[in-house]
Amino acid sequence: MPKLSDKPIEEQFSKYEVARILGARALQLAMDAPILVKIDVKELERMRYDPLKIAEIELRSGALPISVKRPFPAKRDAKLKKIKVEEKKPEKDDKEIVEKEIKEEKEIKEEGEIMELAQPEDEVEVEETEEEGVE
Repeated sequence: MPKLSDKPIEEQFSKYEVARILGARALQLAMDAPILVKIDVKELERMRYDPLKIAEIELRSGALPISVKRPFPAKRDAKLKKIKVEEKKPEKDDKEIVEKEIKEEKEIKEEGEIMELAQPEDEVEVEETEEEGVE
């Protein structure tokens, strides 16, 4: 019987395609489809008439009239545009950037209040004022 190709089944089909093919053919064989390969009665009895094993023998012998359609992505007619990459030129030197950051830090220190650690006495006062407001 003619083979599908000189390549082994594992190289022709993916494992998912092989599983799909074997499953479909085993279902056909289980529903009394004719066996496409001559197998001895002793061999069939040894396999216990397992449709999956019979389907695998048929696939490996190349007796199954099967074609697998693998869809390819759709072609685009429009040409892709080239993206121009422009290098960003530094506007200022590193020294100027560092000076600017130092200046901003000084402004933040002058404007903002320095946070102090919370004391337990402060928390008690806050709780007392909250209780008075609730009543």
